[in-house]
Order: sequence, then structure tokens, then C-alpha cells
Amino acid sequence: MRRWLALLAAAITSLVLIALLVPMALLIRSVAENGAMSRATATAESVAVAAGSPALSLTVEQARGGPFPVTVFLPGGGVLGAAAARADAVRLAATGRSVTAHAAGGRAVLSSALTPEGTVVVRVFVSDAELTRGVREAWLGLASLGLLLVALGIVLADRLALAITRPIGAMAQVSHRLAGGDLTARAALDGPPEVRSVALALNHLAGRIDDLLAAERESVADLSHRLRTPLTGLRLDAESLADPAEAARIAARIDELQRAVTRVITEARQRSNEQSCDAAEVVAERAAFWSVLAEDQGREMRLDLAKGPLPVRVGAAELGACVDALLGNVFAHTPEGVALAVRLTPGVRLVVADEGPGFPAQALERGRSGAGSTGLGLDIARRTAESAGGALELSPGPGATVTVTLSPALALS
Repeated sequence: MRRWLALLAAAITSLVLIALLVPMALLIRSVAENGAMSRATATAESVAVAAGSPALSLTVEQARGGPFPVTVFLPGGGVLGAAAARADAVRLAATGRSVTAHAAGGRAVLSSALTPEGTVVVRVFVSDAELTRGVREAWLGLASLGLLLVALGIVLADRLALAITRPIGAMAQVSHRLAGGDLTARAALDGPPEVRSVALALNHLAGRIDDLLAAERESVADLSHRLRTPLTGLRLDAESLADPAEAARIAARIDELQRAVTRVITEARQRSNEQSCDAAEVVAERAAFWSVLAEDQGREMRLDLAKGPLPVRVGAAELGACVDALLGNVFAHTPEGVALAVRLTPGVRLVVADEGPGFPAQALERGRSGAGSTGLGLDIARRTAESAGGALELSPGPGATVTVTLSPALALS
């Protein structure tokens, strides 16, 4: 915008200066020509006054040192002063007229005077250099003034444009911060009234988004809290089992589920997800948890995990939920005994592969599974990867391979 406003100011200023300076330049040239012709006419008349007197020769000699060559045509055919041909203009001036005629390299001013011997014609030559004396310097001065005014106009336009573009750029930065999850970002109310109005609207929108997200977090927390009542009933049922070992096993699973619900409530009420964790530690812990179920189902679970620390820009709970979603898909949608592999590279790249039937076409569509589930598992993993600055990929071919790429963090928080 600044460049376009500067170009607009330069164009408008140039048009105004052209409309003003071109007539002025022509006027300066006309004034210079008129001044030179006036001085030449005065010289011719001063010499003509001395015609017929003994002082004529002296007057011509004095005029010789001036800027205009002087030639006097005497009645008997003699010539005084600068050499010049007796042209038609001279013969016309001999009839008693004052004549201005074009000559080679300039103009000639002719004046006549009557003497007892006849008519004396005085010719004063004005060269082109005399006709334009000082014009070039004046034109250069006008051109310099025009360029200075154009530059001044561009500078002023740039200053005015900066008063508009600076708050707009600041609002763009605020919008990027809001898009990145910083809901505390607000735009400064600077600039023209229209820009301040946009900044005020952006701030109102940010506040509204913050309110809606807070309400959503509370709703999720409330919904998660409702799960505690049936979990309590399930715990009572487990404690009433006759087999103490079975009761302890089910109770342990209920404790794990209750801890997961507690984490959901805590995370739902957090205002920010700007956390980090050690991916190697989290993936190893969740893989160890699922390896027990893999052993029960006769699955070969191959682990190839890089040594930590591998800090990533996502919380431990979120990354753990991502790993659980990926491994849970394998156990939920493949027959017992199907092998799986979990790899974690220093990249940080998490790969979960199995030898099952593969994914349906709509696997990444939220809420659509094609296998009788909620269809949210892969979407949870995808959103976790994107929130950490990474991505999720599904590889075609036999079996199912999911690759989650995470963005490394500078340090653990």
C-alpha cells in the first residue's frame, strides 16, 4: 500500500508540475527573446541617431565591443562595422521602415535614418545564443524544483501511508497470534478512525472467541465430570465380585479410566496448550501400557524407540492420548494375533504400523470410522500433531501405517 500511495502521489504531483512548469518554461524563453530583441533595437536606434554626423564611426566602434554585431550601410554603398550582405531586408529598411528579419544563426534588427546624402540603414545582429541567454539555467532550476517537489510529495505520501499501514500491520500480527492460540492478543487503537474501528472490532471478536472457548472448556469439563457417577457404580460392582483377583484387575482398569477422566477435566479447563514434554518418555510409557494387552492377545509388538530426551511442543497428556488413539485403533480394528510395530526416530517421527486390513477411505474424516467406532481416534492424533507444528500421514499398502511428525521444542516445560 505504501508503494502504491507513493506512486499515486508522484503521478499527481508530476501532472500538476507539468501543467505549471511547462507554461512557465515557455514564458521564460519568450521573456529572454523579447529582452534580447529590445536591447538590440535600442542599440540600433542609438547608432541611427548618430547617422550623418562625424561621430557615426566612433559610435559604431563603441558598439563593436557590445554583445550585438553592428553594421551600417551608407547611401553610397559603403559599409561600417561588421561585414554583412546587403539583403532584401536591408533594401526594405532603406525605404524608411524598421525591420526585424530572420538571419543565419539568429535575427537581424534594422533601423534607418535620413541624412543629406541619403538613407543610412543600421543592422544589429542578435545570435541564437543571445536570444536564449539564461534560459537553460532557468529551465534547470525549474526542473530541479520540480524533482524536489515530487520527492517531497512522495515523502509526505509515505508518511501518511505509514500512519495507515503500521496499525494495519499490527492488526495482522494480532490476528496471527490469535490464530496461533494466543487469545490475550489485542490490537492497539491507533491510526485513522476507520482503522481504529477495525481494531476495535478485532478486539471484540477476540474477546468473543475467548468467551466461547471458555464456555466450551467448561462444557467439556461438565460432560467429563458426569462420567464419574457411572464409574463409581462400576467400582462398587467390581468390589462385589467373588474373585478377588478379578476384582483387583477390574478395579485397576477403573482407576486408569478415572485418571483419564480427571486429565480430561483438567486439560479442558486449561487456558493454553503451550506445553512441552519428552516424546521418548511418553511413547515408551504408553507402549509399555499397551504391551500388556498385546501379550494377552498374542500379538508381536516390535518397539524401536529413540533415546530421549526428545522435547516436543505438546503436553504429555495430549501426546499420550495421541499414542493411545493410534495403538487403540490397532487393537480395536485388527484381529487378535496381528503383529504391530512402534518406531520413534530422533526426527521426531512416530510410526505405528500393523499387518491388518488397512484403513477405509474415510479414515481421516472426523466422526466417520467405517468400523463401528466413533471415528475420532485418528482425528485426535491429527489435531495433536498439528497443534505441535507437525502433521499426520497415512501410508497406502498392505496393513496400516500411521506417521505422526512433531515439531521439536527448545526445552521441556
